[in-house]
Amino acid sequence: MNPMTDTAATAAANAAAGTSTAPGFRDELLAAGLLIDTGENGLYGRSQIFEDVVDRLNVAITHLGADQQPEVLRFPPAMRRTDFEDSEYLKSFPNLAGTIHSFCGNDMGHQRLLRALDDATSESDGDRSDAWMAQQKPTRVVLTPAACYPIYPVIARRGALPADGRTIDVLSYCFRHEPSLDPGRMQMFRQREYVRLGNAEQVMAFRQMWIERGSLLVTLLHLPVDVDLANDPFFGRGGKIVADSQRAQALKFELLIPVADPRGKTACLSFNYHMEHFGAIWKIACADGSVAHTGCVGFGMERITLALFRHHGLDVNRWPDDVRALLWGDTEARVAHGLQDMHAAQRTGAGA
Repeated sequence: MNPMTDTAATAAANAAAGTSTAPGFRDELLAAGLLIDTGENGLYGRSQIFEDVVDRLNVAITHLGADQQPEVLRFPPAMRRTDFEDSEYLKSFPNLAGTIHSFCGNDMGHQRLLRALDDATSESDGDRSDAWMAQQKPTRVVLTPAACYPIYPVIARRGALPADGRTIDVLSYCFRHEPSLDPGRMQMFRQREYVRLGNAEQVMAFRQMWIERGSLLVTLLHLPVDVDLANDPFFGRGGKIVADSQRAQALKFELLIPVADPRGKTACLSFNYHMEHFGAIWKIACADGSVAHTGCVGFGMERITLALFRHHGLDVNRWPDDVRALLWGDTEARVAHGLQDMHAAQRTGAGA
């Protein structure tokens, strides 16, 4: 049975109690038409204005990493099921995974499906049976959980890495099954990532560089910067042990910005060091034959966009002049100037 959406449930509870709630950030975004309600929590359409901001953020991120001369790869939001199985994602996040099923039966199976579908569509949304899905079978593809996942088997098939490793620029829609009324926690969202493959020193230097550059971008956008040690939301009782180990080894940092969650801040960028995890799974080797280390910086494109609307208002024409100049002006020059200032400050600090 499909449960009533959180929105409908809240509205029904308020009506029964004779109370109402003040409109939150999500309501403001929907009322302004920046997000479009699909009736499913965490699944939204985006307006032209929202997409324009995302596109211009992508341009800024491209200029921010251009000097790294990354290889640009783009994949659809699905990956081979066998690669997904090999990734060990299900060991840590089985509750977030999304598989793709399809009808693979005969005429009789089709008739059973149609009868079950007729029964389902005769009911209201909240009471519908999912019996028709008994005729569905898993396909050979699954929804991509993180933008970097499809690249590791691709790189592995090329053989050993060059001596200076590889840097990959990847962008993809991703899926995670965690329906929520928080617009910063979407089920389908975009990740822009720079991924580094090489030895431990190369990957650690890459991560530190992107902590600095990610913080610079957010500063140029006039958003608050707060980088903190973090851990992934590992599943189950054993997940706490894994999460504690991840924090103890300082493998993950996040850049946090207040967006819509009244209880805290939202991770809008993440800086991850995977050690040899993916290198060992897919047998990715460095030039000297050792197992490759990997790391990545992930930009949550919707989350950064939401942060901009939250802190600068829903009318992009009234955003701060510097932010508008960065996104709608000479983006390349402004990013380059920001990098120069950052490097100058670092040299001054090192010489102090």
